[in-house]
Amino acid sequence: MQFPHRIALSVLAAIGTLAAHAAVTPEEAQALGTTLTPVGAEKAGNKDGSIPAYSGGLTTPPAGFKAGDGLRPDPFAADKPRLSVDAKNMAQFGDKLTEGTKALMQKFPSFRIDVYPTHRSVAFPKYVTDNTGKNATRARTTNNGLSMEGAHAGFPFPIPKTGNEAMWNHLVRFNGPAYESRYRNLNVDANGHVALATEGQSVQEYPFWDNAKADAETYWRLKLTYTAPARRAGEALLIVDPLDIGTKDRHAWSYLPGQRRVKVAPDLSFDTPNPGTAGATTFDDTFIFNGSMDRYDFKLAGKKEMFVPYNDYKAVYGSRQDDLLKPNHLNPDLVRWELHRVWVVDATLKQGKRHVYSKRTFYLDEDSWAAIASDEYDARGQLWRTGFAYMTPSYDVPAPYSDMFGHYDLVSRVYSVTGFIAETGGMRQVKALSEREWTADALAGAGIR
Repeated sequence: MQFPHRIALSVLAAIGTLAAHAAVTPEEAQALGTTLTPVGAEKAGNKDGSIPAYSGGLTTPPAGFKAGDGLRPDPFAADKPRLSVDAKNMAQFGDKLTEGTKALMQKFPSFRIDVYPTHRSVAFPKYVTDNTGKNATRARTTNNGLSMEGAHAGFPFPIPKTGNEAMWNHLVRFNGPAYESRYRNLNVDANGHVALATEGQSVQEYPFWDNAKADAETYWRLKLTYTAPARRAGEALLIVDPLDIGTKDRHAWSYLPGQRRVKVAPDLSFDTPNPGTAGATTFDDTFIFNGSMDRYDFKLAGKKEMFVPYNDYKAVYGSRQDDLLKPNHLNPDLVRWELHRVWVVDATLKQGKRHVYSKRTFYLDEDSWAAIASDEYDARGQLWRTGFAYMTPSYDVPAPYSDMFGHYDLVSRVYSVTGFIAETGGMRQVKALSEREWTADALAGAGIR
């Protein structure tokens, strides 16, 4: 007669397993700082030495860098490519290319990747690595992986067991607690015509990384004020993402000068066409992936050695718009690729959920946890778009920076570049704004023209 009771207990246990995923054991966490780096990457190099062992990253600025400057000189400017890959020899390196990279080579004979010597240049402040070690045994996902708790000012899951855990590391990735830039978002059509989608001032903060706040509820917030083109000047956006985003949802507001008021903007998420890129990407294409994970099942597929954009100081800080943006794709002469180990996460649309992408594959850099490449598939399962982030560690913080990114639409032959800062002053680390600056009322004051 106890059988139904046992079934009930089993069901409750199963529900609990789905609702929350526990942290790693203390024994597992001992690998951090020994065989693994303090944030969970493999410390050793690969077998043939083409990926070197991690030695602490780049923390000394090169000659020519001025403290406080938003533009960062290339510390590896003297490097020469060790090989180039294009449509003619791509089969030889197929296991190291994303599906999107292969598709671009097949579609555009002029597209190639120049692969340079690998530098594991990512570095973090000591408090980040110290807290990551503590988080390893106490952080956990809740709400079926959609929310996260128990982590403080460090990567929550340096030894991930699930796709959601790996994606949380990307969502809260460390770029520095607060930074600002004047940026351009640019679209290039099938004829090679470059159009300014938006230009503006961006302020981003990650309260999660404030070491003085042990109970931060927000992991990321963004304030955009558009200054161009003329029809968009004066518009503003404010987005706030909570750690409990699985239940509390994103908070977003928009300001339109013609209406002279701030409106709640619940649609600034998921597959809503992003007005910041003139609709060339979705909102959750931002930073390769952004926002809630509730539309997809995320599966951790393992780790691979891949050619990915990396240490792209020339493209991010040292290029001219007209030199970088060429018909069909970015100028291969200005984009640096390296061989790195990446975590591969497959995202499959959940039954009953809606999104323009039926499947997505994300490639997360093992040293920084930033997503630096992606493949997006349409409802038929055909590759539709592919994205790349252009990693440039900020040696002066130290912190990775991958906020310049772009997406190629393989159907329309349009591509977009978001966060171009080379001609507008670069990116500066700043002090966090006061809490009152992150209100709807403050947004109205920032956006009026």
